[in-house]
Amino acid sequence: MRVTAAMVAYAIVDVEIHDIEQFLVYQKELAPLLSAAGAQYLARGGQFRVYEGDYTPDRLLVLEFPSLEAMDSFYDSDEYHALDAQREACSSCRVIAVEGLPLPAAG
Repeated sequence: MRVTAAMVAYAIVDVEIHDIEQFLVYQKELAPLLSAAGAQYLARGGQFRVYEGDYTPDRLLVLEFPSLEAMDSFYDSDEYHALDAQREACSSCRVIAVEGLPLPAAG
């Protein structure tokens, strides 16, 4: 199996929502930015289980980006940071990203 240099990246977000109505407004504003960055949700607040350790997340989101560089560009963008005050007013979160494994080449 051949692999390509392109490796996706995954953003793992643990969000605590303080005001769901305002958070839904934030999500609506965020959606086109994620789409423009090539990101897609893989998990969005579904059931989860903690099997080991004392970490207890509130609500987990997992997003896939085309690359770690695409995640960096999204996260560092002026458009994303324009939503900072809105996000911080209705929620608090932890965000980490991890590079995925190389994708198999087609053929």
